[in-house]
Amino acid sequence: MATGHWPAIGGKIMDYKYTKQTPVKLREIGKDEKWLQEMIEKDPSILNLGDLAVIERERKQSSGGRIDFLMYNPDDGVRYEVELMLGTVDESHIIRTIEYWDIERKRFPSLEHRAVIVAEQITNRFFNIISLLNQSIPLIAIQLNAFTIESNLCLNFVKVLDINEPGDEELQGTSEIVNREYWEQKVNKKSLQVLDEIVEVLKDTIPDLRITYNKNHIAMGSEGGVNFSWFHPRKGTHIHFDVKIDNDVIKEWSEKLEESGIENMIRSNGTNISAKITSKELSSAKDLISELFNKAYELAK
Repeated sequence: MATGHWPAIGGKIMDYKYTKQTPVKLREIGKDEKWLQEMIEKDPSILNLGDLAVIERERKQSSGGRIDFLMYNPDDGVRYEVELMLGTVDESHIIRTIEYWDIERKRFPSLEHRAVIVAEQITNRFFNIISLLNQSIPLIAIQLNAFTIESNLCLNFVKVLDINEPGDEELQGTSEIVNREYWEQKVNKKSLQVLDEIVEVLKDTIPDLRITYNKNHIAMGSEGGVNFSWFHPRKGTHIHFDVKIDNDVIKEWSEKLEESGIENMIRSNGTNISAKITSKELSSAKDLISELFNKAYELAK
């Protein structure tokens, strides 16, 4: 066996020994889907989707089926409709995942929902299909790799496809354009009011500020420039927004927002901060928000 020496906590040197792992399929070693559900229910974080909480396991659907897990993130309220399968992913499980996601989002339309499919193998053919669906549906694909090390069984969940982040269409502002009235009929006006208040904060420092009302988001940019922020008004009194910032300082900005009481997360692309804010939170953090959006504006020029 090969060995390697690495520093550990307290200055002690640990002597790590290399042990070969053996890939296995769960059914071949006597483990079924119910066993996998139990492992995930004990510790949902093993899915690598964050510190999620389980709302219900095998939740009955109006279509007659049962979704393996309905989970949510306590920090941002996002719900995850999770469908598991052992073996290779197939058409029926993909359709089932999307169907359950659609049922739950219609049941709770004011919340954000993400469809999650987990399988032991995702072939190129189905990965391409899922990738196409991912362009219009918040669909996450996770491959489960199981292996044994001596007498231990290990599960490794790898996210092979994440939700579609704001792409070129949004960055260039070429999505389907609507008007303000469209959003006023769709969401809480107090949510839109937060956007208006942010615009008011920025109007003196960004005189060429441009707001574009698109069907799926509201984009913020400068006249003649690219967009640097995307807003998603909600049915509640808060508003979600993504703002593009330099990846060298994005963690610092995320921490500043957190210290000011503004919930946020760094998107997987490493350049967008996603946050939600109310009018009250904005009122107590106007200077910070102004500085953040002005920085994003300068980077986008």
